[in-house]
Amino acid sequence: MNLTVTIPDDLAAELGAGFQNLGRAVLEALATEAYAKDVLSLDQVRRMLELESRWDAQALLSRHGVWPGQTAEEVMADASRSSEFRHAGR
Repeated sequence: MNLTVTIPDDLAAELGAGFQNLGRAVLEALATEAYAKDVLSLDQVRRMLELESRWDAQALLSRHGVWPGQTAEEVMADASRSSEFRHAGR
């Protein structure tokens, strides 16, 4: 999908001077907001921004002040694995 954003010329000049790549900045802001509102998953953010790994996506979100979290299912799976390791060492 291509999306067009209309910005008044005087503001566009100032924004252009403040960002190395204004289009990329807008795309990152949209992806970050969508993640924060649970519209996109971490993997969807990665794909949208054409990032190589989930770690790159997490780093980008963190730079934008959005801290990637875990779903309840991920937390439960981690707890289960942790319990298995504890019992295996006995």
